[in-house]
Amino acid sequence: MHAVVLVGGFGTRLRPLTYSIPKPLLPVAHTSMLERLMNSLALGGVTHAVLALGFKPEPFMAAFPNDMCGSVQLSYAVEDTPLDTAGAIGFAARTAGISETFVVANGDVLTDLDIASLISFHRQHGAEGTISLTPVSDPSQYGIVEIDASGRVERFVEKPQPGATTSNFASAGTYVLEPSALARMPGDQKLSIERVVFPQMVADESLFAMSTDDYWIDAGRPDTFISANVHVAKRAAKVTDASIHPTATVAATAVILDSVIGENATVLDGARIQHSVLLPGAFVGQG
Repeated sequence: MHAVVLVGGFGTRLRPLTYSIPKPLLPVAHTSMLERLMNSLALGGVTHAVLALGFKPEPFMAAFPNDMCGSVQLSYAVEDTPLDTAGAIGFAARTAGISETFVVANGDVLTDLDIASLISFHRQHGAEGTISLTPVSDPSQYGIVEIDASGRVERFVEKPQPGATTSNFASAGTYVLEPSALARMPGDQKLSIERVVFPQMVADESLFAMSTDDYWIDAGRPDTFISANVHVAKRAAKVTDASIHPTATVAATAVILDSVIGENATVLDGARIQHSVLLPGAFVGQG
């Protein structure tokens, strides 16, 4: 199984962190977002992923010098100019020679989604495209997806006002597509899959969606990036206060609460770190 992973964004919402490190390579509890995504894709049967690159492609290639991320073989499709989501998918899929059912994933989303179940749902429904959905507490902050009883997508409602829709399902940023969908996505022009391609599929009644309650977060904002770090650290370590990398130096009188302390970071006496993420090499002086 192939995957296209969208990692070509500028990461503007996480600046200044992304001035030097592309957003998908930022660590979440000591492991980059991209590595976590690749692990999830591998569990779903993905063996090859093409990274749709634009902004700063070199750090990705340097991070994976053997073109492997875990058990997933990597290849690269570097855009000369930004192509938006559908343009990037079309360009990357053609560059990689994809000619069968494939997965698309956003590189800044962390989720426990069962990829294999999404693929199975897609095939059972004979869909051209299938979207993973997640319930949200405030639909007015998201693009909302309305589906019928069979899972067929009926319409999209962008950031609806109260009463404008009965759905609270938002797109969770992982899709399964048939190669026929590439005819809708020329790889040489800027095109949005959310605003152009998916509505075309809705009109053709070929787009379906599967909803789950699996953990999901868009880690592309400062608040959600911190929340994702704390969530993963707590779950992995089964602790309630912090995850501290073994190479970090933390003074005995420092207080660390709901935080992640990265590789070779230093925290001196009396410092208080709360609901924060210290990236590798960070230094916090005396409190």
